[in-house]
Amino acid sequence: MGQGKRIGYIRVSTTDQNPDRQLSGIDVDKSFIEFASGKNLKRPQLLALLDYVREDDIVVVHSMDRLARNVKELLDLIDQLNDKNVVVHFLKEDMKFTGKTDHMSRLILTVIGAIAEFERQQILERQREGIKEAQKKGKYRGGKTKMTPDKIQQLEEMLKTREPKSKIAKLLGVSRFTLYRYLEKIEPAATNEKPEN
Repeated sequence: MGQGKRIGYIRVSTTDQNPDRQLSGIDVDKSFIEFASGKNLKRPQLLALLDYVREDDIVVVHSMDRLARNVKELLDLIDQLNDKNVVVHFLKEDMKFTGKTDHMSRLILTVIGAIAEFERQQILERQREGIKEAQKKGKYRGGKTKMTPDKIQQLEEMLKTREPKSKIAKLLGVSRFTLYRYLEKIEPAATNEKPEN
């Protein structure tokens, strides 16, 4: 095995988050920093990384959810990199995938990823129930709140459900205008629906 490069991949959902924390104290030869949702694999910096890596390189990622948001996409990406003889190292989970990885590691990855997906769905469901309860009690007022980091995280999960964006805005407690303005800023293509008057 030759001496490859250590390449960092960092993904944060918005420019409000600090990318420096993800690989703090980790030496890398080059970093690809993505300010984008993890909901699809057509991320500019991810595509650039896939094009850049060479045999014997090591891709270092803070955690699995920074690389992909579901198990299938995560495994597909690992396979793409391993097919190039590139190692993938997840720091938080302390797992490395070399392409020669035993089946037990893939099983562990699948279980971890499936649990994480389940937890995200449970959190989303609890958030919806909490909002509905607050609305019933008259303690919830939507339409004036801005897109906070917490709401942005919730939005990423809700977009996967294919709920109408007007309903998502209501559940998040923001105006449709606020939601669409945010979506246009991060991904113009995400605003195919027009806000209602």
